[in-house]
Amino acid sequence: MKWVILMMSLFASYGQSLSPKYLIKTAFIPQSPQKIWTEPWQDACEEAAILTVKYYYLDQNPSQNQLLFDYQQIFSLEHQNNWTSDQNIAQMRQISLQLYNFQSVVIDQPTVQEIKRYLSLNLPVIVPADGKILYLENKHFNGGGPWYHNLVILGYDDTSQQFIVHDVGTQFGAYFHYSYDLLIKSIHDFPSSGKKEDIQNGEKKVLVLLK
Repeated sequence: MKWVILMMSLFASYGQSLSPKYLIKTAFIPQSPQKIWTEPWQDACEEAAILTVKYYYLDQNPSQNQLLFDYQQIFSLEHQNNWTSDQNIAQMRQISLQLYNFQSVVIDQPTVQEIKRYLSLNLPVIVPADGKILYLENKHFNGGGPWYHNLVILGYDDTSQQFIVHDVGTQFGAYFHYSYDLLIKSIHDFPSSGKKEDIQNGEKKVLVLLK
C-alpha cells in the first residue's frame, strides 16, 4: 500500500510545478550525541541518518539517553550480522525494516528534480556520499572530510540552487546548505570493494524511507 500511494503521489506531482523553495523541519540527530569521536561514533553517520528520519516521522526531539539507546540497538543488530562499521544502502534498508518497519525506495542515478519531488511529498532523502567532495563546501569536517559519509536532505532553494540538509557529522550540520551540483556529484554508495577509499566507485543512489 505504501508503494501504491507513493507512486500515485509521484505520478500526480509530475503534472504540477514545484515550489521554488521547500523545507521539512525536524530534530537534528547528531552522529555523536556525547561529542565523543572514537569508534563507534566516528563511523555512525548511517545510523544517525536513519534516526533522523525515524524522529521526523515520530515528530519528536529525543533526549540524549533515548538516542544512546537507539544507537546501541542499531549497533547490536549490525554486530549480530557481522557487519563492518560502514553500512551501504542495502544494509540501511535492512536496519530500517527490521527495527522500525520502514519500507524503502532506492533512487538510482538521482537527479535534482527527482529529489525535489520526493521532498515536496514530505519525504526526506538519505544520501550516501563522498565526504571529500562535501568538504569543498563544508569546512567543519576534520582531515579534509570523511571518505564515506551520510546525510539527510530536507529541502531545497532554487534561488540559491542549494539543497538544505541535516549533516549529522558536525555540530553545525542542522539545515546546512550544499549546492545542487556538488551534492549530486558527491553521491556514492559504499563501494563493493569494502574499502572506503574506493568511494568514487560506489554506485550513485539515494534512499527514501517510508513510514
